[in-house]
Amino acid sequence: MFNPSVPQEALDLIDYINKSPSPFHATHEAAELLKKAGYQEIKERDSWNNGVLKQQGKYFFTRNGSAIVAFAIGGQYKPGNGFSILGAHTDSPCLKLKPVSKKEKSAYLEVGCQTYGGGIWHTWFDRDLSVAGRVLVEQEDGTFKHTLVKVDRPLLRIPTLAIHLDRTVNDNFKFNKETQLAPILATEVKAALSGITKEDDVEADASHHPLLIRVLADELNTKASQIRDFELALYDTQGSTIGGVCNEFIFSPRLDNLEMSYCSIQALIKSEHLEQESNIRMVALFDNEEVGSMTAHGADSNLLPTTLQRLANTQVLGTPDVSPTAFEEAIHKSILISADMAHAIHPNYADKHEDNHRPQMHKGTVIKINANQRYATTAITTLVMKELAKKHNIPIQEFVVRNDSSCGSTIGPMLSAKIGLRTVDIGNPQLSMHSIREQSGVDDVKHSIQLLWAFFEEFQVLESKIIVD
Repeated sequence: MFNPSVPQEALDLIDYINKSPSPFHATHEAAELLKKAGYQEIKERDSWNNGVLKQQGKYFFTRNGSAIVAFAIGGQYKPGNGFSILGAHTDSPCLKLKPVSKKEKSAYLEVGCQTYGGGIWHTWFDRDLSVAGRVLVEQEDGTFKHTLVKVDRPLLRIPTLAIHLDRTVNDNFKFNKETQLAPILATEVKAALSGITKEDDVEADASHHPLLIRVLADELNTKASQIRDFELALYDTQGSTIGGVCNEFIFSPRLDNLEMSYCSIQALIKSEHLEQESNIRMVALFDNEEVGSMTAHGADSNLLPTTLQRLANTQVLGTPDVSPTAFEEAIHKSILISADMAHAIHPNYADKHEDNHRPQMHKGTVIKINANQRYATTAITTLVMKELAKKHNIPIQEFVVRNDSSCGSTIGPMLSAKIGLRTVDIGNPQLSMHSIREQSGVDDVKHSIQLLWAFFEEFQVLESKIIVD
């Protein structure tokens, strides 16, 4: 029987995605991987002086529970040395519950949702949906705990209209995102029979259906009255999986951008020879890239700039005194890899790609270039990727968008401009980007981890050979 083996890296990615239906979960799972690899959690609100940070130390912190920064300090690090940085994002287009989500129409209970990001919303019809995110639960001592929730069974569905009632649906499927994209939670008759209207003599929150609040309370093993607020997203309960006759594809939600987030974390964890490293190796996973990044935990915030400045100005145990210009010195010895998924050529729409730039699955991570700086890649930063790929025999590709087509953007340009960092934009090739179900190749997970591993291992040496001011 023909049953090709699947790279372990792809199977591990699937496990990560299935545990990460929201940015909060993606951040939590990344933190768990880091803890298992010996990384110590620190807090932004605490002092990092007085021997907290050490050479060869491994650390991470989170912001808002949806963004995470991890770093490893080289054994040869001293103030003024550079940073080797990977940046990615934890969010994906989805539907999010409105602050007042309770809706009733035509004897159905519906849940009001907002569209988040540039999703292909028609792909959300006729899918088995549930909810995940964070809930603020009041504790007995009066504190409020950030608690993750993931309801594993289908709760919601957005049904399409039968073709008998709309004969034009195959020609022109249009819908109103406010009135026709609301998922059904229950029927009024069954909801009435459930008897769930209040709990512990406390009226359920009038903003949301009592049935939904009860489900959340049961999942969290708490009382409905203790649920004070939440941020919930809808997600497809069909998990990420391996597909294709050759077991060569990953069929999955949220590949953009959990695939590159996972590869970045794995590359940092797997990187070795920290005792010989003179840089600080770093991964930063931001939230809210899909809506412009202009939040306190997005890439357009102070998260990365203040972290870099703080590290450059912190007295790491065993290093010389900090120079007044340590941060400025460090930035010009540093580089950022902005890791966000790329567009594989589509066999049914091949004319959407520029003739000489047609990325294919299994042929390596893609360097993304745009003359109008929608990507921050330059010849210098491209050289870094190509030299690393060449040395380790890792496949790599290049992509530019057609002149008659619009180009998306990434966190690369905004961080490059904000901090003055040399930056390269890369990503693994995929199809169906921003659909509820996306597709990528199993081999490129390993290719990407290998390339980013080589970056952490060897950038400090390679950087010294690049003579450009």
